[in-house]
Amino acid sequence: MAGDVSFDVVSDFDRQELVNALDQVRREITTRYDFKGAKADIELGKAELVIKADSEHRAKAIRDLIESKAIKRGLSLKIFEWGTVEPAGGDTVRQTVTLRRGLPEDLAKRISKLIRDDFPKVKSQIQGDVVRVSGKSKDDLQKVIGRLREEGEGYPVALQFQNYR
Repeated sequence: MAGDVSFDVVSDFDRQELVNALDQVRREITTRYDFKGAKADIELGKAELVIKADSEHRAKAIRDLIESKAIKRGLSLKIFEWGTVEPAGGDTVRQTVTLRRGLPEDLAKRISKLIRDDFPKVKSQIQGDVVRVSGKSKDDLQKVIGRLREEGEGYPVALQFQNYR
């Protein structure tokens, strides 16, 4: 086991980058002409984001701003799970956005099965919401990372590769 090299397949995002992107969105909302005199607010919770606006059109505009700022900050749009826009009383609307973290169990199993089927020299273990991939050769692990990057476009979450040793 001493000669093994490994890495973790995770799905996570940099929370500070998200905070910075939301600060940029708030600043832009205060300066944009189409938001002049409008009620618009973004609240960041532990695992969700709540958008409050005075119309469905403005809520959609805020969503577009959040997506564009997130992309500029290097965040994947797959971290956002957009809820429906619902009335919030007082002539306002609310939209709850769930922030995705961690690999879902069914996706972790699919990744593990893909690695077992395509790379017989490499082992994979599911450890909570992380998949640990280990093997004797760094070249084999690089091939696994390449294959997962190809497949990753079809997955509902963004994949990152950490702890490569």
